[in-house]
Amino acid sequence: MEKKIWFDMDGTIADLYGVEGWLEMLRAENERPYREARPLLNLQALARVLNRLIRKGYEINIISWTAKFGTPEYNARTAEAKREWLAEHLASVKFTHIDIVEYGTPKQNGRNGILFDDEAPNREAWDGIAYDVNNIIEILRGI
Repeated sequence: MEKKIWFDMDGTIADLYGVEGWLEMLRAENERPYREARPLLNLQALARVLNRLIRKGYEINIISWTAKFGTPEYNARTAEAKREWLAEHLASVKFTHIDIVEYGTPKQNGRNGILFDDEAPNREAWDGIAYDVNNIIEILRGI
């Protein structure tokens, strides 16, 4: 298996769904929930283990969707908000790829390795090993 690790963002490392009024804001094409989402795990600990894996030759990547039914303009703002969230919360991690793609795009397209994602259909379709959001740091420490 290739030494690549991919992370979904919403519901996996960022608590988009915990932002009050998130769905209404997304429907109104307001990207604020993507900016305000709290981390779902200890990101300092995550950064330490990811940087150790980078030193071992792993690529660390993001594969995340934009909002369902987003316009191209809103999708661009969403992608920027997600990149800013990563820069703020995981500044020490040098991501190889940050792929913010249109909602529903198959995440496995041209990607393999390990995936962490909160949605079972994405994990089931993945070309490689896929994990849910439970015990992310512990799983990574075992690599």
